[in-house]
Amino acid sequence: MKLIGSYTSPFVRKISVIMLEKGITFEFINESPWTEESHVPQYNPLGKVPALVTGPEETWYDSHIIAAYLEQLDIAPALMPREKLAALKVQQLEALADGIGDAAVILLREQMRPPEQQMESQLLRQREKIQRGLDALEKEAAKGTVLNSDRLNVADIATACLIGFINFRRILPNWCVERPALVKLAEKMFERESFARTVPPTS
Repeated sequence: MKLIGSYTSPFVRKISVIMLEKGITFEFINESPWTEESHVPQYNPLGKVPALVTGPEETWYDSHIIAAYLEQLDIAPALMPREKLAALKVQQLEALADGIGDAAVILLREQMRPPEQQMESQLLRQREKIQRGLDALEKEAAKGTVLNSDRLNVADIATACLIGFINFRRILPNWCVERPALVKLAEKMFERESFARTVPPTS
């Protein structure tokens, strides 16, 4: 298998962590989707990462779909409940974490524009999405039934990758204020070997 993506993407890190947790051997191809010479569109027509090449004529894209594909390989440990409704609840929290990640990327890209070209309304809209999303994740993590439970799942991984991205890009420096359950989740996840091996490069 070949995983196409950028080391700094929370969505790529999510898939890397899942594959490491399952002991799946893969080749990582570092490709930024933002450069003019990017080869990412050859793997995903939307030009987004990650993409997972599993055969000469088979490529999966969108981290949610790739995570579901990897789970269907039935390789331990299982990161999704067998019961359909329970699995859907995990997937919804995964989607929430990924959605916050999307907002964080949009915010970051907007902040990279010259100050006079930045849209304040866009910045505000994305910050509000991030804050509301983190509040919802905090509520779920505090329950400890689906998120932050004793059994690792895809939602835990997606949430920790999101937090890692927010920390790495300094998107929301005060995100941890009044969110102790998410802090606990992040600390627990960052101790895992799969997260230690996927820390984004500083340069």
